Order: sequence, then C-alpha cells, then structure tokens
Amino acid sequence: MSLLKIKKEKMKAAVYTQYGFPEVLQLKEVAKPAPKDNEILLRIKATAVNSGDVRLRKADPFAVRFFFGLLQPKINVLGSVFSGEVESVGKQVKRFKAGDRVFGHTDMSFGAYAEYICLPEDGSLALKPVNISHNEAAVIPFGGVTVLHFIKKAMIKANQKILIVGASGAVGSAAVQLAKSYGAIVTGVCSTSNIDLVKSIGADKVIDYTKEDFNQNGEIYDLIFDAVKTISVSRSLKSLAKNGVMILSAAGMPEMLQGLWISMTSKRKVMTGVISHNAADIIFLKELIETGKFKPVIDRTYPLEQIAEAHAYAEKGHKKGNIIINI
Repeated sequence: MSLLKIKKEKMKAAVYTQYGFPEVLQLKEVAKPAPKDNEILLRIKATAVNSGDVRLRKADPFAVRFFFGLLQPKINVLGSVFSGEVESVGKQVKRFKAGDRVFGHTDMSFGAYAEYICLPEDGSLALKPVNISHNEAAVIPFGGVTVLHFIKKAMIKANQKILIVGASGAVGSAAVQLAKSYGAIVTGVCSTSNIDLVKSIGADKVIDYTKEDFNQNGEIYDLIFDAVKTISVSRSLKSLAKNGVMILSAAGMPEMLQGLWISMTSKRKVMTGVISHNAADIIFLKELIETGKFKPVIDRTYPLEQIAEAHAYAEKGHKKGNIIINI
C-alpha cells in the first residue's frame, strides 16, 4: 500500500515536450519517482542552466535529434547537475543513507529540473563539500567534469603554458582553476569586464580579446583550451606548440572534422567529443573545493518557476560563470 502511495505522489518539474525557445519549458506537476533497489531518492535543492541544457532544448545542432528524439524530445526534464539531500535509499544501497547531502552529475539522463530525482548509487555523485552551500555545489560538476575529462586526456603537467579562451564562463572558469591545480602557467582570454574575475580565480595573465588577438602576440602555448567555440582552429595553430594539444570542448561537427584531420596529419592533437566521468571525478572536485583550490563562479540565481528566463539569459552568451536554479 505504501508503494502505491509513493507512486501517486506528485512533484514540481520544468517540463518540455517540444524543441524551441525558452518558453517551451513549463512548470508542471508530475509523478514523484520511487527509488529502485540500487538507487537513492534525492530531494534536489539546486541545479544549474548549462550549455548542454540549452543545446538540447533547442535541438542545436540538428544532430541532437538523432540521439534525443527526431520530432520531439524523448527526455522531458532537463538539468544535468544537482545538489540536494537523500530522502530515501533502495535496499541494496550501501554508500549513502537518508539525510546525506550529495552533489553530482546525471550524465546523459538529465532530470534535475525537478524537486526529486532517482540516481544509481554508483553514478557520478559524492557527499557535498562541507564548506559550500547547495547552490554553490550544484554548479561545480558541469564545468568541473568537462574540464577534468579533457585535461586528464591531455595529461597536462606543471609549468606547461596553457591558454584558456572563454575563461570567465562555466567551463572556462573551471579550466583556469583546474589547470592551476596541476601547476600549469595559465593565460585566460575574456572581455574587459571579466578581467578581474579571471585574475581572482588564479590566471597568471589575462588577455582582453576586445583589445588583443592572442594569435598576434607571438606567444606559443603547450595547450589551447577553447571553452566557447569562438576561435579559428586553423589560425590558432600558429600559437600552438609543434607537439601541442588543442581542446575544443564546445566543438560542432565542422570543428570535430577539422580537428580529426589535424590530429591525423601532424604531431599536434585536437581533442573534442562527448565527455565521460564517474564518481571518482566528483570526489576529486570535492577534495579540491575543500582544500580551497576550486571555487564556484556564480552569475545569477533564479527560482525553478523562472527557468525560461534563466535559459533566455544563458543564451545571450555573456554570463560570468554559472546560473543557479533554486528548487
């Protein structure tokens, strides 16, 4: 009887049933999920609006439709990051218990634009850092796991010269801090208004792209990380060391193909593609936060009821760091 009662319980969620403008996101009451034997039921306190959510909402690029629904989305609740409190656990769960505060990433299943979510205990989640709030914890995993995926593949080392383009955004601000944690010498590229922010999170040097083109300053970098898909890949090669690495975390299909050709025909490597991550990555980020080596960069906070406004703001492309959604 109690199981039937749980299934009938409702929760609020931001739902979309067609691709399009931010207004397709509508706050609705839907069925509250119940955890399977290997799952936790999480009461979400905060999530965030990230570029992945925006691209999926718009089905941009069109190829999104081949994976998530050709005519309409198969996944109706977006949101890939979260922080919250465990309400209950399945009978096989060992790592977590009711009352635990956890944060993490849903991978490609999304579903965090809601009051509750069920997650496998072996998913990309960990106990929340004790020194930050749910709001702050929720914004860490998107940029954090994206950057961690690529810099582990690139095997960055201490004293390497790294250029980060889009250094003030969600991914870029994470890239600056994680590269510094590895001992790299970091140059950030951003607009005039974000120079102080990028310096404050550890960049050794900042280039104001409104006044200077990094391709023209004669500097050579061991690694170029484009977090926002703004550079010309071919032009930027002259600023990349002969055996250097270029990371295009926001690449579209043309950049992916171009990068593949460069990797095949030279000693340089261009890295793109879908990221992978696990609980160990979230735990690594937690430890960095608790030792003061990584901090969340936050632009604005919206309630779930204003999810469409939050998406509209994110789409303008001028946000500093992350956009929090309070639930």
